Amino acid sequence: MITVKHRRYVPYSHAHYGGNLVDGAYVIGLFGDVATEVCIQMDGDEGLFASYQDIQFRAPVRAGDILDIEARVVDVGNRSRVIEFECRVVCRAKPHHSESAAEVLDPPIVATTAIGTVVVPPKP
Repeated sequence: MITVKHRRYVPYSHAHYGGNLVDGAYVIGLFGDVATEVCIQMDGDEGLFASYQDIQFRAPVRAGDILDIEARVVDVGNRSRVIEFECRVVCRAKPHHSESAAEVLDPPIVATTAIGTVVVPPKP
């Protein structure tokens, strides 16, 4: 099976709620990006998302975070691929210390997990 990872900085322009919180849809969009790469690597096509079976928002994502997004294929059908997703916060801003202060989180915080299904076109 295949695993794909992306890393992303969350800009302050994406903060949506008090405390510089980012909405959950932000991470779901990142899951879509990493799923697209999975489909390209496996099938030479961007594929399409068919469904999510489970989404768990486990910890907040904030502006200034650096996220690791991981997608791991766990099942392959004729045209479908079931993927487990995990978003981890690996660095976090510390604005209470100074405007540009940040820290590496060890261990990272698991912020969001999901299971989803993508489909690709039939092979010619």
